[in-house]
Amino acid sequence: MKSVNQLQWLIFKGKTSFIMLDIGNNSGKSEHLSSNFMVDRKSFEKSIKRKKTFTDFFLIFCGVFSAGFGLKGFLLPSNFIDGGSMGLSLLVNEVTNINLSLLIVIINAPFILLGNKIIGKDFALKTTFAIGALAIWVAFFPYPHITNDKLLIAVFGGFFLGTGVGLAMRGGAVLDGTEVLAISISKNSSMSIGDVIMFINILIFSLAAWLISIETALYAMLTYLAASKTVDFLIEGIEEYTSVTIISINEEKIRDMIVHKLGRGITVYKGERGFGKTGEKLYDLKIINTIITRLEISKIKHEIELIDPEAFVFMTSVKDMKGGMIKKRRLKD
Repeated sequence: MKSVNQLQWLIFKGKTSFIMLDIGNNSGKSEHLSSNFMVDRKSFEKSIKRKKTFTDFFLIFCGVFSAGFGLKGFLLPSNFIDGGSMGLSLLVNEVTNINLSLLIVIINAPFILLGNKIIGKDFALKTTFAIGALAIWVAFFPYPHITNDKLLIAVFGGFFLGTGVGLAMRGGAVLDGTEVLAISISKNSSMSIGDVIMFINILIFSLAAWLISIETALYAMLTYLAASKTVDFLIEGIEEYTSVTIISINEEKIRDMIVHKLGRGITVYKGERGFGKTGEKLYDLKIINTIITRLEISKIKHEIELIDPEAFVFMTSVKDMKGGMIKKRRLKD
């Protein structure tokens, strides 16, 4: 068989693996191939980086457009407010008549500086672009006034504003700097990020009730709920996934059922089972983990019950997921 020096760079669905076959003594060719490989790898990485940057800024731009529509098409014509730094900007604008675009920049500027310190330069640059673009968009881009119905204004104003915030987050930026403040405070206190955000919004809604009216504050809460739920859907996904962990002496049958009957991928861990008390012997076992949709929870519980009624099963919510067998694969007859 002829000696071969070969370098292959395999690319599959955006994932790279590197294989070097060095058979024989042709070191000169091997070094030349390695040099070409490094050049190709750098070119590939630059291409991926450019693609990601374009995608991020496209998402941010779409987020700015949606947030602007929520503000000028719904909230601003009816003097509604929201939570977070945007709600604070709207509240100050309502009370003082200071230009909203200017307020958006001024109120979020400290959060951008804080984000640069605790998250990174890339985040700060993208957030600066996002907030600056939103300020310009609100100042100069005309939107139609959609409705005078207060309930529709609160719900759909919050929806489009939340869509904008969620898309910006997908692009690696924020349109609401209070998220950054919440991260910073939670690191130096016993409060969680959710606790900090809730406290900030309670303060904003209380100020709205005192300075404007209780009705305005109540509608602001509804707007915020619509916006926050929309953000959750965009960041975590509308289809909720559940991680299922199964410990059973019949792990082979359960594994076969999940793969062939449900069409899902699995991960198998090695573990030990036992109560751990003195005199009791621990024994080895295999632990099965799989990811399913919430619509499949009842089915997998039923199938496990048929195989092993004594199986130990626990489930946890999955916030985000990438790769693997996320969607059900087609099974052959």
